[in-house]
Amino acid sequence: MAPVLAAGTRVPGTDNTPRELSAREIEVLQLVADGRSNKEIGETLNLSALTVKSHLSRIGRKLGTGDRAQMVALAMRAGVIR
Repeated sequence: MAPVLAAGTRVPGTDNTPRELSAREIEVLQLVADGRSNKEIGETLNLSALTVKSHLSRIGRKLGTGDRAQMVALAMRAGVIR
């Protein structure tokens, strides 16, 4: 699994076009799926809440949605997160 994460993982966006997520974006998305706030995610990953927000914004652009729940659902359907 580590080589897959290091190389990035492709997830279909809402337009069904695959987008590549970085290992860090996948970590952030998994913590979102676990119900963590931006502040909690930042504390877990030693990032500022603003950096977490930037990661989520980039994930949203790649997946074609700004909705956290939809981001998680798309990643779960693609098998990127649990």
